[in-house]
Amino acid sequence: MEKNLTALQMKEALTRLDELLSSEVTLMIGGGGAMLLAHGFPLATTDIDGIPKGIEVGALDVWVKQIAQENGLSPDWLNPYFSTFTHTLPADYGDRLVNVFSGGHLRVEALGKEDLLIMKCFAHRLKDVGHGRALIRLGADRKRVENHIEALQKKGIPGADKALEFLDELLDLEGV
Repeated sequence: MEKNLTALQMKEALTRLDELLSSEVTLMIGGGGAMLLAHGFPLATTDIDGIPKGIEVGALDVWVKQIAQENGLSPDWLNPYFSTFTHTLPADYGDRLVNVFSGGHLRVEALGKEDLLIMKCFAHRLKDVGHGRALIRLGADRKRVENHIEALQKKGIPGADKALEFLDELLDLEGV
């Protein structure tokens, strides 16, 4: 059974990764790791969803697995799985990235609240209900998210209809 990661365990693993790297790497993270590290929302997650820049995923994976063995973590404690939904991000998402780790070689930036909410709406899993509600309570700009998803809907982006329905349900639950 995979164990949930704390913010401290995530930072320890990222610190070790920084030690192993010999060149500059930036990770953009989303999902539960971003919610925990950047936005202080306590949740249970077994991994950090991250997309590397400056290194190939395969090369990074060797060190991810080494760190997993050293620290008793899941072999995919750091993975690029959330890249499936990055095409839904607004062009200006980079303006809202939050730095959560800076080392000698590694920099980790988490998605902002609005961008996480957009991705949660597109994923629309059961666990995303609580996460989405939390992001709204943490001050995510609901109108910005709604306008962006509506624009994607008009462009015919697959899943935008369901994402908008999910957002509407979240807003109803929050009474807004």
